[in-house]
Amino acid sequence: MSVAVWSGSGLAWDRELLALKNRLAPVFGRPEVRASAGAFIDGLLSGIARKTGWLMAEQAGLDRPYRMQSLLGRSSWNADALRDLVRAEVVGSLGDPSGVLVVDETGFLKKGTHSVGVGRQYSGTAGRIENCQVGVFLGYASPLGQALIDRRLYLPEAWAGDAARRCQVQVPETVEFATKPQIACALIASALDAGVPCAWVLADALYGSDSRLRRMLEGRGQPYVLAVRSNQTLRMLMDDGLLQTDPAGLADDLPNDAWMSHAAGEGSKGIRLYDWARIALPWVVDGAFERWVLIRRNRRDPQDRAYYLVFAPTGTSLAELAGAAGLRWTIEECFQRAKEELGLDHCEARSWHGWHRHMTLCMAALAFLAGLSAQLRRSAGGKPNERSPAAMAA
Repeated sequence: MSVAVWSGSGLAWDRELLALKNRLAPVFGRPEVRASAGAFIDGLLSGIARKTGWLMAEQAGLDRPYRMQSLLGRSSWNADALRDLVRAEVVGSLGDPSGVLVVDETGFLKKGTHSVGVGRQYSGTAGRIENCQVGVFLGYASPLGQALIDRRLYLPEAWAGDAARRCQVQVPETVEFATKPQIACALIASALDAGVPCAWVLADALYGSDSRLRRMLEGRGQPYVLAVRSNQTLRMLMDDGLLQTDPAGLADDLPNDAWMSHAAGEGSKGIRLYDWARIALPWVVDGAFERWVLIRRNRRDPQDRAYYLVFAPTGTSLAELAGAAGLRWTIEECFQRAKEELGLDHCEARSWHGWHRHMTLCMAALAFLAGLSAQLRRSAGGKPNERSPAAMAA
């Protein structure tokens, strides 16, 4: 194999990007809107530092940013239809039976008060309460890579109940207040309904602590590894009555031989190795599944622990659960790349549909890069790209 093949320099970038634009084109309808969308994606993939209307217009050789701004605002096209195509792109490139769905939110810092959904709220990006927007996103990861496949802006209660503000930023009448776990539930259900191949659903404690989300997944027979807080209330019916405890209490009672070392994926400094243990939960469940409390322990600091509720196929190994839990970082990598390289947090649109259009176009650019990376992995592994067999240049 030549260096050009495995290093990626032989990828037919222009041809692959044109093919992607052609597959997305039906969403945009009119030729001029399709051309603007193509130029917008080019701008997102370009090296310009800020993906603003003016700079992207200059990148496209335009005198004014009108076309870029119109694409996010006045033009007629459906961001959810584009989302569906982007999801299909990701499944076509990365889809695998061992793939995982990962849900998380990310913040977008703002200076003003007029952008839809903006307000003083906690931002994980900043690690504190800031004036920001918050979006809930759904990522997909497999052995071939990771990308974002869905998104929805979180609309705080103060916004949801203010008719005047809603009107100014064109929030649809059908949009009601929904908590972040409720939004996550809808995003995950939509992906599963669309047939996205998924072995596990993963999320942090904000979502894992929501019983409605867990019940929805269990009702669909969908395995999950969801983080929970150390004091998450657990009630179990034992032979001698009702026991109320929490994950931290259960972990404190574990003997030393209950812990086993397993890797939780690869970090910036190599394989991340932790000690893991699990405790069976005596809750009623179909014979095809088991419920567990999964505990991850830092090998240098035994008091540094993370906890998960697990719904798993019967017979699933501890190593499999540890590996699944460790894949939650993949959505963080998506956020980092989409913000640093593709302008996910450079949205200038103030309206509801403008925000979702910008995010979905960024997701399309991220899906394109993930697809190219998947081609390299297939090439290195000797597996041809079934959808695009001529994607590698000679």
